[in-house]
Amino acid sequence: MNHKSTIFAGVVLSIIIIGMFVFAYIKKQEIASDVQSPVVSVEEQDPYRNITRIDAKHFYIDTTHTLVGEIVMPTQCDLLNWDTKVQESMPETAIIDFDVVNSTKGCAEVATPQRFKVSFDASVGARVKARFMGRDVELNLIPAGEGETPDSFELFIKG
Repeated sequence: MNHKSTIFAGVVLSIIIIGMFVFAYIKKQEIASDVQSPVVSVEEQDPYRNITRIDAKHFYIDTTHTLVGEIVMPTQCDLLNWDTKVQESMPETAIIDFDVVNSTKGCAEVATPQRFKVSFDASVGARVKARFMGRDVELNLIPAGEGETPDSFELFIKG
């Protein structure tokens, strides 16, 4: 009889151990299915998606093109940078690459205009294109008035 109770105790213990592993596996699957991947809104992916057009006053003085304007950024922590490349062709094509530096995550969303003044040397008939954060945007160039200079220009662009 002692032999039968030892076998019975071993079987019960084995069933309990197997049950614990099955229970742990089921709970692990439940936790994995409850944890959803974080939903990233389109705004978090590209807070600059609304910037599709850039207005700028265009000055041409002694083979130097100067563009003065502003871009409204979604936060006051956004810093506007730009780089200009002039492609040699007839007529030349100048491409202005605007980029944003923002190293903070907790900045209040307050629309803040960032001014820019871009200068490059090219012929009078040069084409000018703009890219913002790697994508092409419309560049609206407003000709400078008689006697206006880039340094004395006050920015009141409506458009």
